[in-house]
Amino acid sequence: MPNIILEHITKKFAGFTAVEDLNMEIRDSDFITLLGPSGCGKTTTLRMIAGLETPTSGRITIGDKVVFDAETGVNVTPDKRDVGFLFQNYALWPHMTVYQNIAFGLENLKWKKSAIEQRVHEMLALLKIEEFEQRYPSEISGGQQQRVAIARTLAPNPKVLFMDEPLSNLDAKLRAEMRTELKRLHRDTGATFVYVTHDQLEAMTLSSKVCLMSKGVIQQFDAPLTVYNRPANLFVADFVGNPTMNFIDCDISETNNGYTVRFLGETGRFIPREKTDLKHGTYVLGIRPELIQISDDGALAMSAYATLPTGLETTIKLKKGDTIISSIQFGSIDYEVDRELRCDIISDKICLFGKDSTDLVSMGSITF
Repeated sequence: MPNIILEHITKKFAGFTAVEDLNMEIRDSDFITLLGPSGCGKTTTLRMIAGLETPTSGRITIGDKVVFDAETGVNVTPDKRDVGFLFQNYALWPHMTVYQNIAFGLENLKWKKSAIEQRVHEMLALLKIEEFEQRYPSEISGGQQQRVAIARTLAPNPKVLFMDEPLSNLDAKLRAEMRTELKRLHRDTGATFVYVTHDQLEAMTLSSKVCLMSKGVIQQFDAPLTVYNRPANLFVADFVGNPTMNFIDCDISETNNGYTVRFLGETGRFIPREKTDLKHGTYVLGIRPELIQISDDGALAMSAYATLPTGLETTIKLKKGDTIISSIQFGSIDYEVDRELRCDIISDKICLFGKDSTDLVSMGSITF
């Protein structure tokens, strides 16, 4: 399987720029998720790699073959890029059986009948849909139709499989099941997957790397847990995580013992994980809800604004003054509204963002 390299890719439509100066390398057998809100450029990026959209400028290489180069005029057609594309709409032929749908592309590629039969049965077994071989799409469920669409896309042995929100038409339970199947499928095939979604849960659970985009610009391209634990900026921190990260304005000042931090009417000590040079001024603390631990002797005094138990865990909204923050506690808990509570901020994964730049400037812990 090949590496895919995008160099200075820009795509402009009349009146706006959909993708701006994008540079990215997708390595052999990666599962890459293009993540972001609607209109951020993720689908346009996918379509440009596949050859369904022509970049305004830049260069795309798949393996050792340049498939697009604005300067030299190279623009290889989609059918010669050796990629498979799975759309949000499965687009199965309603008048064809499952077998015929999977075989259709191979017949167009002039495969021998014996080779087609062998490959279709391999796909049926891989996707666990052998029993539906002679059924029509209207006779199987949405999840089974999705597996047929994947089998049809994988049948010609594409070097890369592109998927544009393929689970969005499924109900929540089936989406969860299909995420598991897609992760297994990626391991079993060893293919390179490039997957578009606006669902952060899909990105976090499926990917080897997440490319988070906003307004056509890459905000961060990292492993899912790196994106979660060390977000590059406020946009990334806010987009990834449910409940979202707590953002609290704070003042930082340097002392002989390090850095003093003031927020929520309290004064503590900020201890950076790495050597840093923080200037005196206003910053934004980013604290994940699971890092706020409620305890009887906690350093911070808060009150219960609302308690939202789900069974496995409970989201507790804590209030101090005009600020409301979220805490996640394991198990079912229920606090009375306005009950006085105390909490601690645990771990050294507290993020410190620039107030104006919004970039991550430091990570560390807070003591009182």
